[in-house]
Parts: sequence; structure tokens; C-alpha cells
Amino acid sequence: MIDGDHRLAAIIGRLDRRGRLLWSLPKGHIEPGETPEQTAVREVAEETGIIGRVVIAIGTIDYWFAAGNRRIHKTVHHYLLDAVGGELSDEDVEVTEVAWVPLGELDEVLAYADERRLVRRALSLRDGGERDGGADGRAGGERLGARPTRGSGTEQT
Repeated sequence: MIDGDHRLAAIIGRLDRRGRLLWSLPKGHIEPGETPEQTAVREVAEETGIIGRVVIAIGTIDYWFAAGNRRIHKTVHHYLLDAVGGELSDEDVEVTEVAWVPLGELDEVLAYADERRLVRRALSLRDGGERDGGADGRAGGERLGARPTRGSGTEQT
């Protein structure tokens, strides 16, 4: 989620199991009947209070995590969104904090390397780089493997 006028990005902070605040991109589950793009807009609004408009797909992150005795695979589709309304809010119970962060500081603030790479890609696209998301909906066909992330976009299990 980018506020292009002010060169800021809306990000969320969540506490990990050790109580550390980790900053990441908003994301969430695709609801029945939703497209990944609709999910991205809905989840960003729910988690940050900001209303966005999808600009372009920027990539996909795959990861595995353990829940009890099960290993779960997730795929998160990420999109560059422009802020078009709303107010920053951390009312979502899954989110500890939300913040507008200068685009140039995201590389230092985001907790997960794969999200930092996606942000660099999104900024490159935004600043006039390639605009084609590819036939598979991933920006330039990019697909990243990652540790469990708290990313921006939509997830499928």
C-alpha cells in the first residue's frame, strides 16, 4: 500500500512468539468468491484502515510452517496498491501496530527478506520499470520461497 503523494507505505506490526514486534506487509486469506486482487484490497483495509486500488501484481511468496503436528504450505500473492482513502488504524485484532513508513526506509524496517525484495521490485515498477504482470499473474514471473511471512497480499493454503 503506497501513498505516492507522500512516498510512504502502510505496514503492519505483529508480535511474534517471543514478543518481538515484527513489521511486515498486510496480507490475508482469500474468501470464497474473491479474486486475489479483491482480497488484497479487503485485507489492506481491514489491517490498516486504508482503502487501496490495485496497480499491478508484484510477486508471489511460498512458504511452509508448522501448526501442531501439521506442516502447512501457503502461497501469498502480493500487489502494489495505491492509497485512495481511509485513515490509518490498528483496530484489527491480528495487528499490534500500523504505520506509514517512508519508502526509502522499508528495506531497514521490514522483518522478512522476501518482502524486502518484493518492495524493491514494486518501487522499480512504480518508477517506470516493466508493467507486465505475466500470464501467470506474477510480476515478471517472480516466485520467492520464504520463512513464514506476514506479507502484503493474499494467501492460499
